[in-house]
Amino acid sequence: MSGTFYCRSEFTAPWGLDLPPMPDCLWFHVVTSGHCWLEADGGDTRLLQPGDLALVPHGAGHRLRSDADAPTPTIYALHRELVSERYEILRHGRGGAPTHMLCGAVHFDHPAAHQLVRLLPAILHVAAAESPEMEWIQCTLRLIIAEAAQRRPGGETIITRLADVLVIQAIRSWMAADPAAHTGWLGALQDRQIGRALALIHRDPARDWSLAALADETAMSRSAFAARFTELVQEPAMHYVTRWRMHLALDWLKEDRATIAELADRLGYQSEAAFSRAFKRIIGHSPGAIRRHPSQNM
Repeated sequence: MSGTFYCRSEFTAPWGLDLPPMPDCLWFHVVTSGHCWLEADGGDTRLLQPGDLALVPHGAGHRLRSDADAPTPTIYALHRELVSERYEILRHGRGGAPTHMLCGAVHFDHPAAHQLVRLLPAILHVAAAESPEMEWIQCTLRLIIAEAAQRRPGGETIITRLADVLVIQAIRSWMAADPAAHTGWLGALQDRQIGRALALIHRDPARDWSLAALADETAMSRSAFAARFTELVQEPAMHYVTRWRMHLALDWLKEDRATIAELADRLGYQSEAAFSRAFKRIIGHSPGAIRRHPSQNM
């Protein structure tokens, strides 16, 4: 997880702002005092109270406001005090009741993170009074509030790191409480046998995996393993192995200076050509095209 944008917000009613879509980013909002309405595209609306944390995980546009009638100018039209390249302070409103928030957008690069984020609801709302992780979340919030209250050396770094922790805590809270977290890929990770197979694939993607090898590692017959893996993960085991490798390669191509041949060898392919064919089949573009345009969403 890497931070894209963090903003400490000081609002006075009436106030509102529009946050446009940011593909591949997860927005988070923490209310440290006051309250606000969060409205996502599609009509989902939540009231956030002090100590509440909300994630908008799929990069969708949404709005924050003090009440239903408050106008919502785009955040880019509002003056923001630039503290650093990624940390800002926003003051906005008409002088009424105050609301203080910490907002931010984070980006996930790892294939496992993309897989997880796709499973999250359109809004993940962790209410302070209801969360199983309430004590940890509230402790983290208190640290953030203390740092935000005064500018001290290192304060920006502390706040952004704690914000990352809050995002992780929110996802863990959802996983503990929501039945949806116990089905599909997440449910498979918690299965004693299929979870072990997934962990082995993730830890050693270059190994010459086969159905027989995976079944042997989980003490299952080949046919029983294949059927259970497909049932829980919702795709065949060997397709998952290939897809996992290619998404790792996609991440490395954008960040790593290794040659395509070196990446192929790192993932257990005997030739660059075989790796390139598999990559294009899964990703839709050749490794060379990704290497030439690493910042584009191809």
